[in-house]
Amino acid sequence: MNGLGRTFLIYGASRGLGKAIVNLVPEAQDKVYGVSRSIPKNNAQLNWICADLSTPEEAVDKVKKAVKDEKIDVLIYNVGIWENNAFTENYNFEEVSSAELNTILNTNINTCIQSLQSLIENLKLSDNAKVILIGSTWGVDNHNGKELVFSATKYALRGIAQSLREILRNDLIGVSVLNLGYLATEYEADVPTETVLAETNHALIPLSDVILAIKFIISTSNASCVKEILMPAMKDENI
Repeated sequence: MNGLGRTFLIYGASRGLGKAIVNLVPEAQDKVYGVSRSIPKNNAQLNWICADLSTPEEAVDKVKKAVKDEKIDVLIYNVGIWENNAFTENYNFEEVSSAELNTILNTNINTCIQSLQSLIENLKLSDNAKVILIGSTWGVDNHNGKELVFSATKYALRGIAQSLREILRNDLIGVSVLNLGYLATEYEADVPTETVLAETNHALIPLSDVILAIKFIISTSNASCVKEILMPAMKDENI
């Protein structure tokens, strides 16, 4: 990427990992678009796009109107909602309503596909564009989770990446999936890693580790493609 500054488009920008990405990955000369329902706080660099990703057509239209024909160097789809009572003993797939199921599918998958489709020409304007889809250990083989709908969407994300990679191969656009385990999202990204490790007994991944992985992906040339990174927590027995 040239020294004139990159353009980032980051989905899920207002909290958790998305907030950390917005604050820690772009550099001062970069332009940053962030997509979320609620406005991110304390980031003057961010161009906020208010969109509800559970309504694909409306969300895609809002993003496209904001970025217009501008180049996109880095697109990060950091989105993943799950069923009620997910990751607890109270989870019951039989109680998942059709409305809840469709909201998850729209947010995690349908909006992702339609967004990527609408932004391909923007990505082609970059000399080294990267697409990073934030996946999960619930989307890899032989995990132990019961959360069926969430798992299905994260498996689908990997399929999206595989096909998109072939679509964009001749354009030298890298498409990566970062499959993450349990994250220490209750800690702000500026909390020292040593503190997070000590207080979580190494059971949760510090956001700083994920930031390093993302920075690695976007630092590679357009001669290489980082297909997938699988990053469970060291003590994660789900995988």
